[in-house]
Amino acid sequence: MVRTLTKKTFALSAMVVASLLAGSTFASDKTEPRNEVYKDKFKNQYETWHDTSESKEVVDMLEQVPSLVVLWAGYGFAKDYNAPRGHMYVVTDLRNTLRTGAPKSAEDGPMPMACWSCKSPDVPRMIEEQGEDGYFTGKWAKGGPEIVNALGCADCHVKGSSKLRMSRPFAERAMETLGTPFDKASKKDKQSMVCGQCHVEYYFEKTKDKKGFVKFPWDMGTTVEQMEAYYDNMEFSDWTHAVSKTPMLKAQHPGYETWQLGVHGKNNVSCTDCHMPKVKSDKGRKFTDHKVGNPFDRFEETCATCHEQSKEFMVNLTEERKHKVADLKARAEAQLVKAHFEAKAAWDAGATETEMKPILMDIRHSQWRWDYATASHGVAAHAADEALRVLGTAVDKAADARIKLAQLLAAKGVKQPIAYPDTSTKAKAQAALGMDMKKLNADKAEFKKTILPKWDAEAEKREATYK
Repeated sequence: MVRTLTKKTFALSAMVVASLLAGSTFASDKTEPRNEVYKDKFKNQYETWHDTSESKEVVDMLEQVPSLVVLWAGYGFAKDYNAPRGHMYVVTDLRNTLRTGAPKSAEDGPMPMACWSCKSPDVPRMIEEQGEDGYFTGKWAKGGPEIVNALGCADCHVKGSSKLRMSRPFAERAMETLGTPFDKASKKDKQSMVCGQCHVEYYFEKTKDKKGFVKFPWDMGTTVEQMEAYYDNMEFSDWTHAVSKTPMLKAQHPGYETWQLGVHGKNNVSCTDCHMPKVKSDKGRKFTDHKVGNPFDRFEETCATCHEQSKEFMVNLTEERKHKVADLKARAEAQLVKAHFEAKAAWDAGATETEMKPILMDIRHSQWRWDYATASHGVAAHAADEALRVLGTAVDKAADARIKLAQLLAAKGVKQPIAYPDTSTKAKAQAALGMDMKKLNADKAEFKKTILPKWDAEAEKREATYK
């Protein structure tokens, strides 16, 4: 029987042949981004990785802590910030957040390509195909049809094996900055370094052609003060605060840095020891559990391998530390919210840039330190002492700013205390900042309805050419 080729199948066959001849991403030494390719060879690892999809609940942090809207005024996080979910949701959540906007073309939208950099094994695939220059060029929407596979196998492993790797060149360079090249590191260090590709503080480095390269600010060290000095020396800011006009820093998620400073990091307890322990399969064979999550869910395989205390004791101890950190964090937030509005009052009263400069520097440093501790997921377990120390300095610096502002406002004849807007809820805080949330949400809904299906269709067509 002769099989008749349609135009579609002929075109598809031609694409496959061209792909193979070109030695594209499907070659033996290139990244395979599709996680499901490994579901049979690494059955237990794949199934437990897939279980990260159980964290379905979306927790709106701006609803829970409305002061965040004010602290991030003028920045994307004031629009939308949800608590992080499991690895299965990283691409979905980035697509859905208001922070990435509602781009209508590859050249449209508020965010750069770099925003994809920790989200998918398609990232190293694209870097292999285009080089870092090519990958980082352009807007976030450029990667929409390309980056579709959730963070998974190829992000941490050499293709088709259990061997660990650094899949992001920018992360590998950062580790070398700390004096630990990946290929010279111990097995324990490698286990944490692969997590440290993404669970870190980073910024988008500006270049002459305005590409936003990902860089870790570790040239002077990884403490909150060392990274702060690094940013200050280069006069870097992520954005200018919409209320106080402060040149701000936005901490991302410096988990690797705070882990190093805590008792676990100092005793060489790796990320995988607590979050990806060795467990027994149904057949009695041990494998690494890839359902990255709370160590207490696997207490016997995690905490109990080192600690003699009961699970109840360890849980209570951790909760106590969380409450202490949360209390100091809330105090810093309350001080900072008032400082931002008091700074606005000073500007409105005719304050000069010279008068405001030391005040804005105090606000910048205070919020950076607050954010460093806040954004370090799990910091109360990783390094509670460091979190409390850093938050203490955040409170101090916010207080310094407010004392200077009180003196400046008095000199300008401004009656104190000033009138603060009602920011007691997310909606009220966003309204106080003049944010048109109705339009932002409508634009995003239209984007999800019209653009996302096109991205998925393009991705499906491309992946149909893979071997």
